[in-house]
Amino acid sequence: MDADVIVVGAGPTGLLLAVELRRAGVDVLVLEQHPRIREVAKAGGLNGQVLDLLELRGDLPRFEAASTAPRPTPHFPWGGMHVDLSRLPGPPMSALPLPQPRLEALLDDFARELGAEVRRSHQVVDLSQDEDGVDVEVRGPQGLDRLRAAYVVGCDGASSRVRELLRVEFPGRTYPEVHRLASTTMPASVRVVDGGDLEVDGVGRIRFGFTRTEHGELAVGSADPEVLGVFTSEPDSGAYDDDQPMTVEEMRASVRRVLGVDLPMGEPLRLTRFTFHAREVERYREGRVLLAGDAAHLFPAPGAALNVDLLDAVNLAWKLGAEVAGWASPGLLDSYHDERRVAVGRTMLHTQAQVALRRGHDPAAQALRELVGELLLDERPLRRIGSLMAGSDVRYPFPGQERHPLVGRFLPRLVPDEDPGADDRGTLRVGARPVLLLLADRPEVRDAAREWRHRVDARTLSVRDRPADALLVRPDAHVAWAAGVDERADTGALREALAHWCGAPGPETRASASAQAERNG
Repeated sequence: MDADVIVVGAGPTGLLLAVELRRAGVDVLVLEQHPRIREVAKAGGLNGQVLDLLELRGDLPRFEAASTAPRPTPHFPWGGMHVDLSRLPGPPMSALPLPQPRLEALLDDFARELGAEVRRSHQVVDLSQDEDGVDVEVRGPQGLDRLRAAYVVGCDGASSRVRELLRVEFPGRTYPEVHRLASTTMPASVRVVDGGDLEVDGVGRIRFGFTRTEHGELAVGSADPEVLGVFTSEPDSGAYDDDQPMTVEEMRASVRRVLGVDLPMGEPLRLTRFTFHAREVERYREGRVLLAGDAAHLFPAPGAALNVDLLDAVNLAWKLGAEVAGWASPGLLDSYHDERRVAVGRTMLHTQAQVALRRGHDPAAQALRELVGELLLDERPLRRIGSLMAGSDVRYPFPGQERHPLVGRFLPRLVPDEDPGADDRGTLRVGARPVLLLLADRPEVRDAAREWRHRVDARTLSVRDRPADALLVRPDAHVAWAAGVDERADTGALREALAHWCGAPGPETRASASAQAERNG
């Protein structure tokens, strides 16, 4: 074997998958067809639940240090409107500015630091698999080569070669508009005035938010008085080459077509264009080959894809690690397909709803947007939309374990007893191993899990307003079992959950311990 797992694609999904696989002790090789990180900033940063996951991993400071700007106010575009989550206590959605080239460079360094090998200028030509592994034919700088791994994961984007070789269908639809997004320095002839409107010399006032014309849609905004943000959407004329980076002049030409004015712009900070798709593969796994990120799904709205893509990687890595180590229970790896389809379904729901809200131009469509805008002035629907956007409303189906409302959900934020002004995420870490989190004195819970102590970390934490007395937390920070507050713990259900998610009980075998030590270096 050349590696336990070969990851195809060194975008954010593939590189985070490599990071997570190394944490699980997996020997990983990443193959990327491009010779270097591309400068086109398709994504402008991280948002949603992946930020909570990075915080629990202890990795968030690394990403914040690489960020290009302070955390913005939680005020996000949604369906041709702006959703102001800043009015909520504890907004369910936040963002971290981090342009994709910088994000990829960070993740590339991180993966290599942990021992992953990343080979650029290596293009997958063909692959075949048998019951023991996968053979990958690769064209690199030295010509054709054949590599072998126990598993292969295609993280190679919307035009995935891996998906094509698997002959996996990618059903859905493409929406016939071109969207352009630009952030530039604020030119001297443009000023932000009351309400976020722009006052432009020689043009007049352009109102904050979305403006629709018969030629398309324009949105302007600025969270920073020194930065101008512009978005346009117009019918696809086919008059651009997506392999060529967008320019400021292309953006200004789009504004002229949509609004009929010449909008001055400064020096480019971020320029990107994209077409929206709503697509999802019918299956995420074909034998020993799996798909993740844009190779598996595309969404018709901005700001959703990268969060979902990266959470694919987190969900998959520890399960592949269990398979490679030899302790995975039957069906563990298949749960990647089952669970991520649930998460993708929720994201597809709200992004397609945004299409309906955004595209209509008649009075009925305008009335719908006004009505939804009124609903979003109330806390409960606003919080629900924010949770949908963040991906935090997902509850994975865990048959037989759903007695507690936290089971299947992402670990909630907990506040330690001794410091009411803090939250536990400065001390509580969820890494490559499952955690049995004891929030109350429950010796019967600790005893029931004793046979899994070689694979599960038991931790005690005293918290305010505890949501449960004990929680079994998977490496992807989802709750797999819970004991209700001051209720009798179902230790039989705990043992079932441990066996399913953490393998068979009993001491680590000499062979498996030796193999794990070798993988960890």
